[in-house]
Parts: sequence; C-alpha cells; structure tokens
Amino acid sequence: MSRISRAFSDAAGDGRLVIAPYVALGYPDMPTSVKLARAYLDAGADMLELGVPFSDPIADGPTIQRATQRALAKGATLARCIEAAADIRAATGAPLVLMGYANPFMQWGYEDLARDLQGAGVDGLIVPDLLPDDNEDLAQACAAHDLDVISLLAPTTPSERIRRVAERGSGFLYCVSLTGVTGRREDLQSGLTAFLQRVGESSSLPRAVGFGISTPAHVRALCGQADAAIMASALIDIFDAAPPAAAVSRAAAQVGAMVDAARCR
Repeated sequence: MSRISRAFSDAAGDGRLVIAPYVALGYPDMPTSVKLARAYLDAGADMLELGVPFSDPIADGPTIQRATQRALAKGATLARCIEAAADIRAATGAPLVLMGYANPFMQWGYEDLARDLQGAGVDGLIVPDLLPDDNEDLAQACAAHDLDVISLLAPTTPSERIRRVAERGSGFLYCVSLTGVTGRREDLQSGLTAFLQRVGESSSLPRAVGFGISTPAHVRALCGQADAAIMASALIDIFDAAPPAAAVSRAAAQVGAMVDAARCR
C-alpha cells in the first residue's frame, strides 16, 4: 500500500478527514519553508502538498502568487525544491505530494523528474495546467517510479468527464471547491455538496477538497462529504500576519485546529 493510500485508509478507519496543508517551497526562504513543513506535521497533518514556485501560476490567487514571486527572487528552483522534499522526507513517513506547473517539469524531462522525485521520497504529483488527456508521457514515467498523478476536477466538470479523468488519475481526486483561483474564502461555495456527490458516484478514489478551505468550520462542513481537506492561502496569510518569531508556530497552530475539526466522529 502506498503512503497516500495508507493515509486515507487510516483516516477513514478513525472516522476523520485527511488534513493536507500546502507549503510554498522557498517562501519566505527555503530553510523556513522546510521548518514550516515539519511544524505542520508535528501539528498533526496527515499529508503535505509541496508547491514548486513558477513565474506564471495560473491556478493560484494573489496570496500564493506573492509567495511564489518571493521564493523565486530568493533563488528557489525545481532542483532546490526536490532537495527540500528529501529533507522533509527524512523526518516523516507522511505522504508528500509535489504541486507545480508543466513547463519546468517538461524541461527537466518526465523520466528524470519521476526518478528524482521517487529518490527524494515524493509520493505524488499535481500539475494543474496539464490536462489528463495530454499527460500520457508524464503518467507513464510516474507509474514506472510508483508516483501517483493527481487529477483535478472543477464544480463545472460533467459527470462523464469526471469518470474519464478519474480513470487516468491515481492516489486521490483533487476537487476544486469553486470556479476561480486559490485564495482565502469566508464561506464554502454553494453547490459543493452536489459536486462532491457526483464525484463519489463516478469514482472510488478519495476526494480531497482544496481552494478556499480557510477555517476549522470549513473542515467540519466536509465531514461525510469528502475524504480530505487541503488548505493553502489561509495558512500563508496567518504566517504573513504574525511577528516573524511567531509565524511558524501560529501557522502550525491553525493546522492543529484543522486537525481537531477533522475528527468527524
């Protein structure tokens, strides 16, 4: 059983959601982002989404775009992100999922990328600007190195398309909670329940909800509807608003609150 499958199986057995915080690798610098990842794990996170900075992050809103630009200015590269993932892996058995955009991965070469990610202890890959219809080369390389390729689904995705996308993906399905980019939200999108129900009817893969998940109340609302909650921008906002000496601990405390809210029974 893969680390991703085990995380979902263990959480389901305990009657809780998988909590998966996002870490912008290289923000505010690479050592601090690694420290933040470890703090999230210490706070009870089940899985980490590790973001690779890119100059044109089309799926991301202002908060992650700002973090991305600062990380790039500090010298973040794909090579350094893979090294950081290996550093994080050395301290945990939790699944690590790398999220990044297609251009740097294509330049690296899919076969080399998959080999190097496996060597760093990465378990899966999310590429939001590469459609499942166009990722056959990436999927084959990842399959050869025991990496899951995580597919994204939007609320507007028709049920037949959900089935086709799910057949090409593995690990879990990343269910985007809203139409638009990432960013902190006050309320979950209306229609999310119906969307998640359609996904559940079309695939047996676990459903992870991201984009706009900002509060413990959002996590509690997903109990019985999804299998995981992914939070990103809200954690970066908390980190940014805190005094530098307390930034890591305050962001980690929010992850701890999300973990508590994920106990559905």
